[in-house]
Amino acid sequence: MTTPPTIRSLRARSVLAPMPRPLRTASGAIPAAPLVLIDVQTDQDVVGRAYVFCYTPLMLKPVSAILNEIEALIVGKPVAPADRFHDLSRTFRLLGRQGLVGMALSGLDMALWDALGRAADRPVVELLGGTATPIPAYDSFGLVDPVADRAMLERSIGAGFMAIKIKIGERCAAEDAAMVRAVRDIIGADIQLMVDLNQSQSATDAIRRIDRLAACDLTWVEEPVAAEDLEGHARVRAASPVPVQTGENWWFPADMARAIAAGACDMAMPDLIKIGGVTGWLRAMALAEAASLPLSSHLFVEASAHVLAVSPTCHFLEHLDMAGAVMAEPVPLAGGMITARGPGLGMAWNEDAVARFLVA
Repeated sequence: MTTPPTIRSLRARSVLAPMPRPLRTASGAIPAAPLVLIDVQTDQDVVGRAYVFCYTPLMLKPVSAILNEIEALIVGKPVAPADRFHDLSRTFRLLGRQGLVGMALSGLDMALWDALGRAADRPVVELLGGTATPIPAYDSFGLVDPVADRAMLERSIGAGFMAIKIKIGERCAAEDAAMVRAVRDIIGADIQLMVDLNQSQSATDAIRRIDRLAACDLTWVEEPVAAEDLEGHARVRAASPVPVQTGENWWFPADMARAIAAGACDMAMPDLIKIGGVTGWLRAMALAEAASLPLSSHLFVEASAHVLAVSPTCHFLEHLDMAGAVMAEPVPLAGGMITARGPGLGMAWNEDAVARFLVA
């Protein structure tokens, strides 16, 4: 590739992609993932692809609308992710980039990196100066019933996962403790176990709950209090016998820097669609290295395999298949490990499936 491609058009489509297993949370079950699929067409007949997970179908139209409006601002400009992110950040400075705008900008950034990789016929990890290496993955569950879901947990172990995460916080402290102990008994002592409180507790209640769970040999407890409560996280961390994980709700590296300064966590888990896409991740991984924080991913298994491979403090990749139903070829899992593939981010849509799950 001698010259970078130029952006010709941007297309955003909304789908509800069925998930292999519904994600059960304290807020309800998610049987299908609301995704906005992004296609950036270039003048070199290369299409850059990415997707935005919108959490609720209510956000599909607004995110698509923002992306469609952004198209006029980027058409005719080079596929230069850092430049485009800088320009668009200035455009939205007075409004602010958090929320739906930030998700749209991050998704676009990932699509532009995908386009660069495809134009060079190389995986993005190589453009970042790394190689595609296997990344340890953990299987990510929602709320589980140790009796009804025993076979499902055992299948994860049979697939080679050496770590599993479950959500807690919906039940009382005693019920949660009994459930976590039962899951530990099912998976055995050699499998790492993480729990996610999903911001459900006060600092005082989180400390009490974690004390009851410590005997279950947990790798981390995730988001014990509200994501924005940095002081609460720091208080829990100071009292907790289990490492505290957070970061999926950090908006851009500046939020991460504030959390580190507050002593809010032992580990970091940025979300690509909130941290600023690949461009934002590169800045976040430098912060993690400087603070000696183990770095894990949140969602976006396809792109996460690329950025974790160049992260100095790489820890775990979260395996939660959001987009497999609309992929031409879902990311393969081998021995509990996931390896980045290309070209670009290694994603191509199954257009028949897209048409089937399209939301008007």
